[in-house]
Amino acid sequence: MEWVAMYIAYIVTAVLLSALLAFTARNKLVREKEVTAILTRLGVPDRMFPVLATLQLLGAAGLLIGIFFRPLGIAAAAGVVLFFAGAVIAHLRANDAKGTPVPAVLTAFSVVPLALGAATL
Repeated sequence: MEWVAMYIAYIVTAVLLSALLAFTARNKLVREKEVTAILTRLGVPDRMFPVLATLQLLGAAGLLIGIFFRPLGIAAAAGVVLFFAGAVIAHLRANDAKGTPVPAVLTAFSVVPLALGAATL
């Protein structure tokens, strides 16, 4: 019964994180004003926006496919953790401490489907 609860929790967190990734990828692709300003301040070149968005969309797809094929979900969750950890590092390198909390929280949240995916393998 505990396994079922963890599996349901994995599904919920994977779907929520996938929706968040899709939304933020969309903001990069349409060059949403605030997102563009933040990424530019961090020194991210415009040509990298689609690359970052693609990585986020692939992470979202991997998490969702991971509901049915857990090894892919675990790999995708690990990639998402690394993606957001990279965002934290980018903010710190740009001396943007006030911009660090959001990607730090997203990094922590991304660990949840990673742990749950591994626990329900």
